[in-house]
Amino acid sequence: MTQTAPPLLRRALAQIGRGLLFAGAVSAVINGLMLVVPLFTMQVYDRVMSSRSLDTLAVLALVAVGGLMIQAILDFLRGRAFTILGALLTRRLNVPTLEAAIVDQLRGGSHNAGQAMRDLTELRAFLAGNAVGVPLEIVWSPLFLAVLFLLHSVYGWVALGAVVILLTVNLLTDALTRRPLADANEASAAAFASVAAAVRHAEAIDAMGMLPALARRWHIAAADVADRMDRGAGRAKALAAASRALRLALQIGMIAAGAVLVIENQASPGSMMAAGILMGRLLAPYEQLVDGWRQWVFAFAAARRVRTLLSDDGPRRGTMPLPMTEGRLSVDRVTHLAPGNDRAILRGVSFALEPGEVLGVIGPSGAGKSTLARLLVGIWAPTAGGVYVDGHAAHGWERESFGRSVGYLPQAVSLMDGTVRENIARMQDADPAEVVRAARMAGVHEMIGRLPFGYDTPVGDGSFVLSGGQRQRIALARALFGTPRLLVLDEPNASLDHPGEQALLHAIVEAKAAGTTVVLIAHRASIVSVVDRLLVLKDGMVDQFGPRAEVMRSVMPAAAPAARLVRQGETP
Repeated sequence: MTQTAPPLLRRALAQIGRGLLFAGAVSAVINGLMLVVPLFTMQVYDRVMSSRSLDTLAVLALVAVGGLMIQAILDFLRGRAFTILGALLTRRLNVPTLEAAIVDQLRGGSHNAGQAMRDLTELRAFLAGNAVGVPLEIVWSPLFLAVLFLLHSVYGWVALGAVVILLTVNLLTDALTRRPLADANEASAAAFASVAAAVRHAEAIDAMGMLPALARRWHIAAADVADRMDRGAGRAKALAAASRALRLALQIGMIAAGAVLVIENQASPGSMMAAGILMGRLLAPYEQLVDGWRQWVFAFAAARRVRTLLSDDGPRRGTMPLPMTEGRLSVDRVTHLAPGNDRAILRGVSFALEPGEVLGVIGPSGAGKSTLARLLVGIWAPTAGGVYVDGHAAHGWERESFGRSVGYLPQAVSLMDGTVRENIARMQDADPAEVVRAARMAGVHEMIGRLPFGYDTPVGDGSFVLSGGQRQRIALARALFGTPRLLVLDEPNASLDHPGEQALLHAIVEAKAAGTTVVLIAHRASIVSVVDRLLVLKDGMVDQFGPRAEVMRSVMPAAAPAARLVRQGETP
């Protein structure tokens, strides 16, 4: 994903750029048509009022109304263009951004998937709003200045001075509000991420009375965000109010200057009225820029986070789908360091498995067993060495094709928001017969039949509450779905009773018979009995590796820690 993200981002920005060029061209015509009203006013005062010609008035009114209708149509088209650009941004970047955020979280990064999606939503709202069009209006300021200078140089100089004053207000707004607003935005993102993380542990929070303490922490964080927001927003609102009053004062100044010119017979009354209207039109986008500064600051912050996320230079992954035909596994001198840690979790781990072999991995807590499981299914990339399936690096494999041939049951079991059927089918629209086959293989078909709506029972957060064993067995069925060529099970019997464990043993035997390569991280001797080979990890290194009987004979007489672990049922 990271290999294709920067080009995707560039293509999306290129399309947005082309859309903005179109909007800019439309804005040129719109700004030209905005001269209709002041010119109509000037002609009425200078020509119709003196000639008293109703025919001239009718023609001028007809031309003015026609121009305003065209302006309204073009204004609508420009607004639609901005809306389409916002939708285009989310269509192009929704999936890559979500993938990048998830991969970043898996690597222990600081990005949050929910925040990333909120950033894209904020960017879409910004592109579809009014603030993004303000610079396109400012670009055509010279047109109105030129017309004012043509009417009279005094009008032009007064207008130019007004523009300089409002630009100064904008620069002052930026200097006084950019940092506070950006800090408030970052603090808000961090606060919401903290709440989202806490909600995932709702049961522990309620059971151990942690809610008041968490509520106090949230209250402090929310108050800090509100204070930061108030400081930035208060300054922005004060400057925006001052900008509005200043614009009106400058328009009064323009009309006063025009009145002096008319009194001294240096300009016509019509030019005075036209200059007042043009002045208002000239200064309007500068006032809007002050008013919408907060939107710009937040949009830039969101864009920076999305760009950083998509431009992450982490380990690259392929984009070409590859078939996994055998499931032959090779681990070659793998070393892995966690992000921000200078001590390796795994060091020089090597072994190989042929299709249809079952490997049991045992070892004391902290030996690196779960880390090895994540490396085998390509969640993490090794710091050194490599994990290869059918000769291709597991982490670099295109994820969809890799996932179709891999089953994984993590130690921390989680089910998606959806039905039992959708969870087993990995959220795909799959053949019901395949779903039932995986459920039967996991020995969970009858248990599902006793749920309120069978396979259509909703599970996940806020849905039907399953026991730990039920969740683990449904997750096992998900891992078995699609006849995977590689099956990695991390403590698959941690929450299982005896019937559930027997169903698990049966599933492993069936997977082995189907030619699936199975890696089983376990702590009960009863389940280790089905493996062909045993790997004993100790301090991140291979302590023993070989046929199960041979390794067990080697470790049992000496009562080695790994053997005691198998007997005692310690969880890694």
